[in-house]
Amino acid sequence: MTVDFKLPDLGEGIHEAEIIAVKVKEGDTIKEDQPILEVETDKAVVEIPSPYGGTIAKVHVTAGQLVTVGSVMVSYNLGTDKAAAPAQASAQSAAAAPAATASTQAATSSRPAPAVVPAQLVAAGNGKNAVIERDRSRPVPATPATRRLARELGIDLYTVAGSGPAGRVLKEDIMAYAAGTLESRMQASTGPGKTSTAPAQPSMKDKFGGTEVAGGGGPLRSGMGTAEAVEYPDFAKYGPVERLPLKSIRRKIAMNMTQAWTHIPHVTHYDEADVTALSAAIPKYEAEFAKRAGNPKVRPTLTVFALKAIASALEKYPQFNSSLDENTGEIVVKHYFNIGVAVATERGLIVPVIKDVDKKSFFDIAVELQEIAEKTRTGKIELERLSGGTFTLTNIGAIGGTSMSPMINFPEAAILGMARASQKPIVKDGQIAVGTILPLALSFDHRLADGAEAAYFVRHVVERLEDPIKFLLG
Repeated sequence: MTVDFKLPDLGEGIHEAEIIAVKVKEGDTIKEDQPILEVETDKAVVEIPSPYGGTIAKVHVTAGQLVTVGSVMVSYNLGTDKAAAPAQASAQSAAAAPAATASTQAATSSRPAPAVVPAQLVAAGNGKNAVIERDRSRPVPATPATRRLARELGIDLYTVAGSGPAGRVLKEDIMAYAAGTLESRMQASTGPGKTSTAPAQPSMKDKFGGTEVAGGGGPLRSGMGTAEAVEYPDFAKYGPVERLPLKSIRRKIAMNMTQAWTHIPHVTHYDEADVTALSAAIPKYEAEFAKRAGNPKVRPTLTVFALKAIASALEKYPQFNSSLDENTGEIVVKHYFNIGVAVATERGLIVPVIKDVDKKSFFDIAVELQEIAEKTRTGKIELERLSGGTFTLTNIGAIGGTSMSPMINFPEAAILGMARASQKPIVKDGQIAVGTILPLALSFDHRLADGAEAAYFVRHVVERLEDPIKFLLG
């Protein structure tokens, strides 16, 4: 039997993706979870794993093509028996599953898998005994790690309701299902995605990637409140020009910046931290961090300490850990501290998020910071690590600069910028000395906080960076 694999929902707000690489060809025999495509969304470059094991019957996309969610990517030849393989495998392994889930497993895995289910999701029963059936012609949105866990526990993914964005199945859903406590959280299906019928745009050469890609994707004014089109001069009158498409990540950045500047009244507060003592202490722990992590790149940098200082300040001044909901006129205060760290890449500025910074040690943050920075620069960062931020830190110190005015990452309330720490003459106890000075700049939403509050917030960060002992004591 032949089964079509369509571009799955890749996360909230993502409706299209650009094909970066096709890793399979017609006639290839592949395994389940083997990467078959590499796509670029407006957030990151993502590898798409195969939902099936079988033979590639047809590849419907090419590198550089822009596709929408629901578009057919590849077709599989699963043979005559393979369509029911997931259910059969689940039935076989269910016998070894814990007794607490035996009845549920038997109910879901003993039935033969239909080739096509009329609706994307069909529910029977309720509570922990609910049986969810998905359209088996479409892959279940889940990471390879989640798929692996389901196989190990003998669980058929097609019967598990997902609590993640757009119905994505999470590890927590698998564990809850296995324990027999999964509550029915199924949402109505919107049906299969529709392939775009927009006319094909002329191909342009991507100057940065050197590949032929689809065009720029139309104007940026949509939804930004601009009433009239902007008039531009005829640049070609004065010399040769080249027009390049603003696409994928770069396009999303442009739209986000426009949205942030349009909706948020920005104010920036500047201050400096004397990090002489902290800078002198950091090298003493570099070898220990690298040894514990088994990675020489893991280091206790100023960014690591800044993240902890910010989390402490956010807890004391929650207005900077909030958002203004303009639709309801309410201030949404988040009681969790997920801090995004801006990472410069060839594709643009990407902001992966370190979650629950307040609960993590300096070492844990150093390990995660190195990991997300490397994955972001190589385009391998997971989509779930690009959402959920409550505050952003941007550090241009490695590049240079003495100051900045960072733009808020909408819909957050503030962003802290760090410039290059440098040695400067300072007055200490009436004496001139040389200190290491770190410039800081806090851009904040003036609707949610006043200048005095911003000054207190930054001063809190400064005090912890200047006094390592006070830092450790909180």
